[in-house]
Amino acid sequence: MTAALLASVLLIAACGLIYELVAGALASYLLGDSITQFSTVIGTYLFAMGIGSWISRFVGRGLAARFILVEIMVGVVGGFSSAALFLAFAYTDAFRLLLYVLVLVVGTLVGLEIPLLMRLLRDRFQFKDVVANVLTFDYLGALGASLLFPIVLVPKLGLVRAPMLFGAINVLVALWTTSVLRESLAPAIRRTLQATCVVALALLGVGLWKANAILDLAEANLYADEVVLSRTTPYQRIVMTAWKDDLRLFLNANLQFSSRDEYRYHEALVHPGLAALPAAARVLILGGGDGLALREVLRYRQVRAVTLVDLDPEMTRLFSSHEELRRLNGGALSDPRVRVINADAFTWIDESREFFDFAIVDFPDPSNFSLGKLYTTTFYRMLMERLTPDATFVVQSTSPLFARQAYWCIVATVEQAGLAVAPYHVYVPSFGEWGFVLAGRSAPRVPTTLPAGLRFLTTRGLGELFDFPVDMARVPVEPNRLHTQALVRYYEREWNALNR
Repeated sequence: MTAALLASVLLIAACGLIYELVAGALASYLLGDSITQFSTVIGTYLFAMGIGSWISRFVGRGLAARFILVEIMVGVVGGFSSAALFLAFAYTDAFRLLLYVLVLVVGTLVGLEIPLLMRLLRDRFQFKDVVANVLTFDYLGALGASLLFPIVLVPKLGLVRAPMLFGAINVLVALWTTSVLRESLAPAIRRTLQATCVVALALLGVGLWKANAILDLAEANLYADEVVLSRTTPYQRIVMTAWKDDLRLFLNANLQFSSRDEYRYHEALVHPGLAALPAAARVLILGGGDGLALREVLRYRQVRAVTLVDLDPEMTRLFSSHEELRRLNGGALSDPRVRVINADAFTWIDESREFFDFAIVDFPDPSNFSLGKLYTTTFYRMLMERLTPDATFVVQSTSPLFARQAYWCIVATVEQAGLAVAPYHVYVPSFGEWGFVLAGRSAPRVPTTLPAGLRFLTTRGLGELFDFPVDMARVPVEPNRLHTQALVRYYEREWNALNR
């Protein structure tokens, strides 16, 4: 019996941490700024656990029945928490409210579990042994959950099924405990609790079965067009939508491109820099796992080798194997000149000893601190160490119209890294005005020729890209440093104000 109860500690600790990680990951996916979301979720969860521990002092009788009831409740609430949050994000404006209500409820119930279990064990051990054994198994369960979550649960089950599975484990612990502690339960109460466990397991089973339908329901309202493909990876939520001939990619609900006008963005990203370097043979692309910037690079015959570094292997796999997506990027990811590396760009740049003649930095917008580090003076200095003396690089740099301070912060950051810059912008219908920064050890040159077959750029119109009207002109900002991340603050403030 004692071993069974200690095993229960391990399992319920794993379940409790999974619910916490799911809440933090979902908030990070949907709201951005992973540091803020995880910090506030963890802080609220620990606070709620303290409330639960305090409440446990008022539980005087029926410890076994109340422990089992708490297990059932935390299994159901925690198990369905992710599905409820996805639906709330799609259909209401109450996502944040529901997020913290659920974190408070689950945290309070989890905070009740351990004190009640310790009191159930106090007749079997001395107090010091109760504390030592319970906390040991509690921490072991937390370790197991923290390893399983990114390696197995998110890639294999996703953020809706994973908590439902662990909710079922919570309820199974409750059902098991009705047998382990049968002597402490009146027969009628035991049968009622067992029946409740069966109902809860049935509900969670239906949830596991219908998880995709729940996501489809949420995404049907979240996206204007039909969702034709969706994937949850350890790094992001990938969604493709389609309407007539318009295919759109969303990462964590943020639009990345529309097939109707992506050529404007990618031609502007690549050619003002690369066309000015007729001897560029080795090109580096950081981000850009969709292969669309790569498609433009491969127009140049002098390019002998391209290294593409993208964090998410699912992105590069999709865009190299899906027929319609391959057609969009021209099969660029399968070109023999291309080497694809799935790694964190910050770490890869730091460890690499290769040199390149041109680099394209095509990361998502700096909406959180993990992305913000890729827009810092530290990163740009590291990048320049990997470029040949006459090389340049280009950075996609958000909108100079809608996020003016954020855009000029990127410009100032590149300058602070000791580089000469040539800021420019282009109009992309899906995004509006969009900005880029071209940089090198000496002032980048505007090209006099462009590759044949472009749909948007012309040599005559290139000069206009580098001219900024008054409402997009430079404003004073501080550079983005690794230890301050001013850029993320600018970005959040400006885009949040626009969305109000």
